[in-house]
Amino acid sequence: MTTSVTKLNQTNNQTADKQQAEKLAANDPAVRQVRTPRELKQQLALTDELVLQIDQQRQQVRDVLNGDDDRLLIVTGPCSLHDEEAALDYGKRLAALNEQLSDKLLIVMRAYVEKPRTHIGWKGLAYDPERDGRGNMEQGVTRSRELMIQLAELGLPLATEALNPLTMLYLDDLVSWTAIGARTAESQTHREMVSHLPMPVGIKNGTDGSATTAVNAMISARHSHHTLGLDVDGQIAMLDTPGNPDTHLVLRGGKNIQGQTITNYDAESIAASLTTLAAGGVNAKVMVDCSHDNAEKQHLRQIDIAKEVVSQRAGLENKPGNKAIIGLMLESFLEEGKQGMDGERGDGQLTYGKSITDPCISWGQTAELLTDLYNLL
Repeated sequence: MTTSVTKLNQTNNQTADKQQAEKLAANDPAVRQVRTPRELKQQLALTDELVLQIDQQRQQVRDVLNGDDDRLLIVTGPCSLHDEEAALDYGKRLAALNEQLSDKLLIVMRAYVEKPRTHIGWKGLAYDPERDGRGNMEQGVTRSRELMIQLAELGLPLATEALNPLTMLYLDDLVSWTAIGARTAESQTHREMVSHLPMPVGIKNGTDGSATTAVNAMISARHSHHTLGLDVDGQIAMLDTPGNPDTHLVLRGGKNIQGQTITNYDAESIAASLTTLAAGGVNAKVMVDCSHDNAEKQHLRQIDIAKEVVSQRAGLENKPGNKAIIGLMLESFLEEGKQGMDGERGDGQLTYGKSITDPCISWGQTAELLTDLYNLL
């Protein structure tokens, strides 16, 4: 009897301690509860038709990667999504253009709701949707999921960059292609995450311009891992990842030890990267990021870089084509350039359809460029 009473008291004490801990967490201004991935996915559920569409679009990207689809993969869109109305406007225009170009181009829209920062800065719609510096991830992941569903309903495959593995739990069922950035390609956590993702993943070369980091990440990601993570109910769990065979290299340029910019979209650099990939026993296919260090931070250079790379693939001027080039990345929005967080005049009024992160080419420039690329193929 005494033993039963003791056990009951221990259970009651543990329950009280847990309730007290939850109360303290709820009252801690540094701890703000966010609903679980399962709860948000149930609230903002995908239709059966959308689930099938995304599954088919992922397979189309795999087919391009594996050489079973001859189209050129184009990942284009805003550097980051900050204005839902402008993002949908861009998406509608891109969906309409896609209807004209889809026999030669597999167009995927960038839907980046997380932004990597070299130091500090706005981290994206998922983190700070009101852009006031206070952050609200409950609202952020909700608005991100709502927007991405609306974009997917336009018929477009979506791409994103995976930064925080926990954020991806809220959005992974909407994404047809994922990027891993130059800074996170070395991270064991991100390599394990890629091993668990259900879609093709492009891994960028290191910030030094080398493909070696990406090759190591690809080798790691294609294998199964035992890792600590969260399940869709927010419970800490051991994950047995299945391994992801559908990874490839993204060439984005870099900087050498002296801080000088290195570009790697030319034929010689692409050939060297393919040799490195083959030596590592991974997919010997590359996508070229026409922005970032390849463009030397000059957004209009994306246009010439894209044409140069597609010319390499097509084999113009009696030169053999290079079908190992599978695609391009572009930063593009409705208006050219970028603006500050407070707008172009610093008065808090943002210009509609203009980036607040990296500068982009305009919609008019994008439509003309994609049509030109289509005609080159």
